[in-house]
Amino acid sequence: MCLGIPGRITEVRDGVLRMGTVDFDGIRREVCLAYTPSADVGDYVVVHVGFAISQVDEAEAAKTLAVLSAIPGALASELGEDA
Repeated sequence: MCLGIPGRITEVRDGVLRMGTVDFDGIRREVCLAYTPSADVGDYVVVHVGFAISQVDEAEAAKTLAVLSAIPGALASELGEDA
């Protein structure tokens, strides 16, 4: 299953393609931020297959992460971690 997972931006790098590091409840991944140009460090974005596709507030991100955390292995599976 492919889900959009919310995470907090911890670093932004502007170059040919706007990239950043996003923290998903302790799991960090490199993410393309080109589709969320106003998102900055500390903001939450929904990430699908390595691309931030929308910006969300902290409360919405927390609700989604809580649901995913209730499903054993869901978050790790979506982020490519061993369950």
